[in-house]
Amino acid sequence: MRYINKGPLMSEVKQLEQRVSNPPPKDLAQFRAWFLEFDAHLWDQHIESDLKSYKLGSLTAEARAEFKQGTSRSL
Repeated sequence: MRYINKGPLMSEVKQLEQRVSNPPPKDLAQFRAWFLEFDAHLWDQHIESDLKSYKLGSLTAEARAEFKQGTSRSL
């Protein structure tokens, strides 16, 4: 743990929590919209990576087999 002036530094997460815990409503709405888009982009990258590394191959094969058998269901 790092220390400054004999006290521990606040973690980055705690700093972020403090900064986003009480903004004006307009700023919070803008931040929320940005973060949702940012998080969705990270998720998409994760799924793409899994697809490229064939981590989802067995699930894809199982879903296709169920579809061909007529045992799949609508989402």
